Amino acid sequence: MRDLEIGAALLEWYDAHARRLPWRVGPAERGAGQRPDPYRVWLSEIMLQQTTVAAVGKYFRRFTSLWPTVQALAAAEDAEVMAEWAGLGYYARARNLLKCARAVAAMGAFPDTMKGLQALPGIGPYTAAAVSAIAFDRPETVLDGNVERVVARLFAVQTPLPTAKPELHALATRLTPQRRPGDHAQAMMDLGATICTPRNPACGLCPLSAACMARARGIAADLPRKLPKRPRPVRMGYVYLARRSDGAWLLETRPDKGLLGGMLAWPSSDWTETLPPESPPLAASWRDPGLEVRHTFTHFHLRLALRLADAPVGVEPSRGRFVRHQDFRPAALPTLMRKAYDLATAHQPD
Repeated sequence: MRDLEIGAALLEWYDAHARRLPWRVGPAERGAGQRPDPYRVWLSEIMLQQTTVAAVGKYFRRFTSLWPTVQALAAAEDAEVMAEWAGLGYYARARNLLKCARAVAAMGAFPDTMKGLQALPGIGPYTAAAVSAIAFDRPETVLDGNVERVVARLFAVQTPLPTAKPELHALATRLTPQRRPGDHAQAMMDLGATICTPRNPACGLCPLSAACMARARGIAADLPRKLPKRPRPVRMGYVYLARRSDGAWLLETRPDKGLLGGMLAWPSSDWTETLPPESPPLAASWRDPGLEVRHTFTHFHLRLALRLADAPVGVEPSRGRFVRHQDFRPAALPTLMRKAYDLATAHQPD
């Protein structure tokens, strides 16, 4: 099969088997004249970075219910958006989401070219290509993890990732058509997600099986190859949960820069490779329940020793603020801090 034949077979398969996703305008809708909304395409692509389709669905529905347009999101309060983002991780995305929404609202609309999109906050080459192709039908090459896997197998690329990325991008560009490039990009993603899966690819169901060099050589399940990952280091620290006698919890907003930036959180010590000195946020009788909060970030594992305290009304913390029980939403906490809350409430009187 030549490149054009591969593209035609892929689109024919996509027209029959496209996944139904809340942010997607599928082949049937497009055939009826419906066009993708650049706001919904952009929002979904930002949410999907480092996150699965299954996890994103409920967040996407909630966001578009609260803020149905980019102008509505641009006008939202920072704290409200950060609270709704809690649990999705990689919180710098949420900060850039607001910056980008406000920039687009000031412009009046999303730019329709990759160059224009990349000039916006938080939009890199991949997201710019995806929005440009899917929302505006520009023939840009969209290369996510699913597409990398399809291309590596289709052309039997044995160079390991991430070294192979430029080669895979060049090969994917060969396949990107001038006609229906947005559907082509989504078809490649769907193929990788549902047929050309990391383990046990369903080659017998693949529309591109006749052209797949890896299948012909019997090595499809071995590709793409990857360089060994470096072991993650471990960092340690303390996390402090204090509850006032009226039910209020001591919380703080983390600095905008850094991990969990701008998120509501429990006060904690520094996170270091050796256990740092304790640094409680208020004078109290802190208890050690012998519990540890464990969490993994992209580049390290974190272990925080839990400390609990009861605080009288009127006590002044050295940092943070007490949030009334009726105003506190555990769901607004990032995952790490929610883990600490779950541990604490199991060992804290109601």
